[in-house]
Amino acid sequence: MKKVMSFKEIAGYSLGLFGFQAIVGFLNSYQAEFYHAQLAANLAVVGVLILAVKVVSAVFDPVVGNLIERGKSSKGKLRPFILYSLLPLAVTTVVIFIRVPLTGFALYAYIFITFLLWSMAMTLGDVPSQAIAAVLTPEPTERTNVISIANTFKQIGFSAAAVLVPVVCLLVPGGSRVFGIPEGEKDAPISASEYLAAAVLAAVLGCALFSLIYFWNKERVTYASETMTFREMFASLRENKPLMLVILSYFLGAGRQMAMAIQVQTSNALLGSENYVLALGISMAVGSMLSMALTPVLIKKMGEKPAYIALSVYGFAVSLLAFFVYVFVTDNMVVMFVFLFLSGLQFGAVTLMPMIMVTDCVDHEEYRTGKRREGPAFSVLTLTIKVCLAIGAALGLILVQASGYQAQAAEVTRHTKNVIYFAYVAMPGIFSLLSVFPILKYDLTGEKKKQIAQALQQRRAQQEAE
Repeated sequence: MKKVMSFKEIAGYSLGLFGFQAIVGFLNSYQAEFYHAQLAANLAVVGVLILAVKVVSAVFDPVVGNLIERGKSSKGKLRPFILYSLLPLAVTTVVIFIRVPLTGFALYAYIFITFLLWSMAMTLGDVPSQAIAAVLTPEPTERTNVISIANTFKQIGFSAAAVLVPVVCLLVPGGSRVFGIPEGEKDAPISASEYLAAAVLAAVLGCALFSLIYFWNKERVTYASETMTFREMFASLRENKPLMLVILSYFLGAGRQMAMAIQVQTSNALLGSENYVLALGISMAVGSMLSMALTPVLIKKMGEKPAYIALSVYGFAVSLLAFFVYVFVTDNMVVMFVFLFLSGLQFGAVTLMPMIMVTDCVDHEEYRTGKRREGPAFSVLTLTIKVCLAIGAALGLILVQASGYQAQAAEVTRHTKNVIYFAYVAMPGIFSLLSVFPILKYDLTGEKKKQIAQALQQRRAQQEAE
């Protein structure tokens, strides 16, 4: 394998994704609970609003993708958009966690508008940060390894809020506790000042790290800017059949990451404190990170398609087993954490494989048509990820509300715990199995992928010589 990227570039891309996902993970984990505990919002309504915002804001993803393809900056077609996103992303992250004196329709309208603005700011950075993986290096093997490393950092960043918020709670007076909760008692909810301090910290540190992608990386794969109408862009995407299979697979697996959206509620209901989310999440996060570290090895031994199928079927089996053991055998915390670790091993498929597959789909489109279109391809992927996360969050929050969950309840019933744990561990496994079916027809693997990469290298070398 020819190595093109330096250690600094790999670190910049990895730390950049870490910072960006730290902000996304913070909102994904704490946004709904903030609305419920501090603003008295109904969790089911919040879940529907989150889904509605993602559907409405979805039109912005192809807009950003189209703008990327028209870009003619000397800094590249992707990196400038990351720079543009920093200020609006930081400001809207903080605004969402400001406690406002609103109730009823006014409150839900405020939630919708502020979250819509945040979603648009997030999209402005999300599309180019995902798409840039396809142009950092022309070497497919190096690209797979870099994506694997960067997405491991991305997953850690997505889970970083479980550490950040308890640390803030130690430093900011009032509200919840991290230690010293008497046995059998529940902790006080996280206070408004703690939420706001955590939001400021996540916004500042997250955006600072995210900016490293702009400052430390280069776009190496050559491209030609072109003006495309939206009709032409969508026609191009429809004709890319492997890409459509990846997108369909992601939609069928929409609930795989449901756990992150209800992690705080699960921690509060099962462990007695929102701040014990670290203990709850770390087991699954460790399994997920190990899975992503091993995924390149699985790909090398088996290929993308068999590895994806194997991880997804495994996830279905172990997630259902984890639920049945908790409900019918034992609710021992140690046993639960072991099964959460085992469940986490499935998530290399959902967090890493789609990015690798979409970069291969971009190569396939260039091989077939002579045109390289990272912007539209990755705008569809980011749109899909966001809508699917929102679907998962909505389903999870509706189940949590239906369970009878109350953030400040002194006692949690066994029924509530079982319903919440089903949403937390079993539902992701069921969706994981559903995601397999479109991948059965995906064929950009093995010798075909190798031939495409070699043909593109020869074509680029010839173009440079001319």
